[in-house]
This record gives sequence, C-alpha cells and structure tokens, in this order.
Amino acid sequence: MHIYKHILTTFARDNRRSGNLAEALLWNELKQSKLGYRFTKQKPIGKYIADFYCPEKKLVIEIDGWTHDDKYKYDTERDNFMKAQGIHVLRINDIDVKRDMNAILIWIKATLDSL
Repeated sequence: MHIYKHILTTFARDNRRSGNLAEALLWNELKQSKLGYRFTKQKPIGKYIADFYCPEKKLVIEIDGWTHDDKYKYDTERDNFMKAQGIHVLRINDIDVKRDMNAILIWIKATLDSL
C-alpha cells in the first residue's frame, strides 16, 4: 500500500474522467486484465498521480505527450521518487499508443513478465 496526499484523490478522480485519447485507448486494453495483470488508473502515489499502476508488479505506466517536452526535471524527480518506493516506471509516448497499440502491449507485457 502506498501513502499519498489525500488532496490528490479528487484530482485523480477528475483525471480519470477527462484523460486524453492515448490514455483512453490504453486503458481500454489494460482495464480488462487482458495482459494477465490488474491495473488501476490515475493512482495517487506520494505527491504524484500515476497514469496507470499495476500493484502486483509495482509498475507505473506514464503516457507522455507534448506537454512533457518541458518537464524533464519534474519527470526525473517523479521517476526517482517511484524508484525509491520500489516502483518501476515505463514511459510511453502518446503518439506510439495511437500508432501501434499492439507493439505497446507487447512491450508492456514483456516488462511485466520481467519484473
């Protein structure tokens, strides 16, 4: 179980309802445990909200679009925090989700099986 700032709960709930297209497309694949693992969407962890989280394998999946182009320092701090919690972070470009979902699912499954 991960400790998180409770104020993020409302923000995470809003994010679940208003995710971007790439997140919605990937969530359609992950939510039914098609890869053999259960995921949650918009999971608060510490002071961050993970796009997708697999508690069994301690894997966070982040979908990065153009808004992350200028957030290198923030993303690095966030990834370091997750690593300190024993969580692996998989960053996926949103355009890749839209272009080749099958390849993304193969990559995610291989990552899950290797953890």
